[in-house]
Amino acid sequence: MYDVVIIGGGPGGYAAALYAHNFGLTVALVEKERVGGTCLIRGCIPAKAWLESADVFTTVSHAAEFGVHASPPTFNWEEGLARKNRVVDQLVNGLSGLLKKRNVDVFDGYGRLAGPGKVVVETSDGTVELEGRNTILAVGSVPRSIPDYDFDGQRILSSDHALEWDRDPGRVAVIGAGAIGCEFASLLGDLGNEVHLFEMLDQVVPGSDPQAARSLQRQLAGRGIEIRTSVSVGPPSVGQGGITVPFGDESVEVDAVLVAVGRAPRTGDLGLEATKVELDRGYVIVDSATQETAEPGVFAVGDIVAGTPQLAHAGFAEAIAAITYIATSEPSPVNYRAIPLVVYTHPELASVGLTEAQALELGYEIEKTSHTLAGVGRAIIRGKAQGLVKIIAAKDGPIIGATVVGPDAGEMIHELMYAVGWEALPSEAAAFVHAHPTLAEAVGETLMAAAGRPLH
Repeated sequence: MYDVVIIGGGPGGYAAALYAHNFGLTVALVEKERVGGTCLIRGCIPAKAWLESADVFTTVSHAAEFGVHASPPTFNWEEGLARKNRVVDQLVNGLSGLLKKRNVDVFDGYGRLAGPGKVVVETSDGTVELEGRNTILAVGSVPRSIPDYDFDGQRILSSDHALEWDRDPGRVAVIGAGAIGCEFASLLGDLGNEVHLFEMLDQVVPGSDPQAARSLQRQLAGRGIEIRTSVSVGPPSVGQGGITVPFGDESVEVDAVLVAVGRAPRTGDLGLEATKVELDRGYVIVDSATQETAEPGVFAVGDIVAGTPQLAHAGFAEAIAAITYIATSEPSPVNYRAIPLVVYTHPELASVGLTEAQALELGYEIEKTSHTLAGVGRAIIRGKAQGLVKIIAAKDGPIIGATVVGPDAGEMIHELMYAVGWEALPSEAAAFVHAHPTLAEAVGETLMAAAGRPLH
């Protein structure tokens, strides 16, 4: 009898397994593939490895602007794929070793609920039944498709397929300009591919701050990416010369179509029908303070949870909350408002807390302040002086949201994460001095302006 049986070895699952060590809990972890899940094997890590290769290619391509002269670079897709695989393998092996060190029993197979406190695992050697006082569901998500664009892995692709490109895909249409779609469009554009990015809503990265989205869109378009918002695509026509993607009264011909319209929860074959677990469009409904479902002793974390962001680090936080409650009976809810979102495009877009629209919808009177990177010394030195920092504060109150667009935005957002999480007043956060010259000075300048005491 284990204290906890976890189904799924992705970020939510392995984080729960690792964190349980702090309380001396016995843990079984069930995973049908390698530990690491979508993020480590088919998501965050491999995508960022490709993006890093594209960034190096871009840096070398523009080296002459810095007085460094070299032959025009070429990109070898097979070598890029091999490097991506090495990065993934290194992290998977490290995680496997850490789970072993923490005395987590890992079962290779497909797990399903089979009654109160029971999980049946289908392994290559037969069926194993595990018993646990608590069960955590952490089975993750899969790429969504759209009508008429069924994945074939060759010409109509999901993000899973695109991460395995071993040759130049040529002209690519990316359908969906959320984080995944924008990241692939960015890396393909940097590598010199013809890219067409389609979004049915009125901006890239829907739901993000419109000012920030416009800044990102301008910079992506400036690198040759054709971006079309407020459009829907029609059924494709596949011919020997390529794939014709219609939209409105127009069409484009490409060599491959990447469908990046989000991810669906993987909850269809978990044995939930024999439990009290409640679903909302396939997502699991949980108590937000404990991560427990309507079935006592059954918890859910990660991409399958209803109404929470599909982010690896949100899965980490939910896993910590679930294990803490299992071990102590004390709720330790996740503060979702202070969880950063990062889009790893070139440049990056990062945000935390409420956007201006969300704050107004919730009834806040707000004060908004923004500062561009145009006059920031370090940004100019790096040749990347486009972007902005934007801060949303409650009127006469604390900072409730922030967005950064620019180089290393995903790193800079974290000091604003603390400001949002600790409900700092602009004047309190502005009292600290940023080093010069740094990109983070843009945050300091914005905070000072938000506090009513701008410097530059």
